[in-house]
Amino acid sequence: MNEIRIFSPATVANVSCGFDVMGFCLDSVGDEMVIRKVGKKGIHIVHIEGFDLPYDTESNVAGVSALAMYRTLDLDFGFEIEIYKNIKPGSGIGSSAASAVGSVFGMNELLNRPFNKTQLTEFAIKGEALASKCEHADNLAPALFGGFTLVKSVSPLQVLEIPSPNDLYAVIIHPQLEIKTSEARAILPKDIPMANAITQWANFGSLIHALHTSDYDLIKSALHDAVVEPFRSQLIPHYNELKEAVIKAGALGAGISGSGPSVFTLCKGHEVAQQVKGAMASIYSETDIDFDIHVSKINTQGVKLI
Repeated sequence: MNEIRIFSPATVANVSCGFDVMGFCLDSVGDEMVIRKVGKKGIHIVHIEGFDLPYDTESNVAGVSALAMYRTLDLDFGFEIEIYKNIKPGSGIGSSAASAVGSVFGMNELLNRPFNKTQLTEFAIKGEALASKCEHADNLAPALFGGFTLVKSVSPLQVLEIPSPNDLYAVIIHPQLEIKTSEARAILPKDIPMANAITQWANFGSLIHALHTSDYDLIKSALHDAVVEPFRSQLIPHYNELKEAVIKAGALGAGISGSGPSVFTLCKGHEVAQQVKGAMASIYSETDIDFDIHVSKINTQGVKLI
């Protein structure tokens, strides 16, 4: 093959109590990218649709991750990248991660897969850092591995794949606002009370166990964020009202997706997910804020060829 088209999925990071280490992959929304081999050496971004992103390779997330991979290789050819951007930058559902993952995954496929998923994540981290000003993989890992992932360590990188219950659905509302990851990080305190930390550890451990055992009741009791949500929620209009409404509609829990403004819920079954979608719409329909809602099963494959 000299050219492929791929689907690079949106992701939810943090998952309430898993700040900076946990994420899961969506199957209903994502970017498409075309990667092709060309005679000219280097990485060349030749087409972008959807949003206004830079064509300069070292200023584009997809370009930076691709360069990180390309520089480890001794090739007498290069790659062109086309980006069809469906995930709005700053939406909180892994827009930059989808770009960073898509370019290295596509190149790896065209090279007959010399790198494994962990190595691809390491390259993609370089692109993600351009967007968020720090190296983290909680969106990248689920986009590459699929399903739920836990980033045990960034240096050295270690990603653990976490199983997900068969009947688990995610419903995500994206208010048409932009919250930059770097700004959302700046609002967080440098220190947290010990009691809050203990609560967070207990919830996170419980969530991991619940996913392994398909214990929906335990998922419900574990999806609480005692550390980040109290601060970041103030950046999202009507957050508390929205969360109350989706819980009342049957959601297992709700939280901020990444750094926001998107808000995610996890639900047992498609019927409940549709009820939660309606509850979300009812809250934001009363405002002047445009919004999108996505209902998705957990995508266990991750980035893939089209």
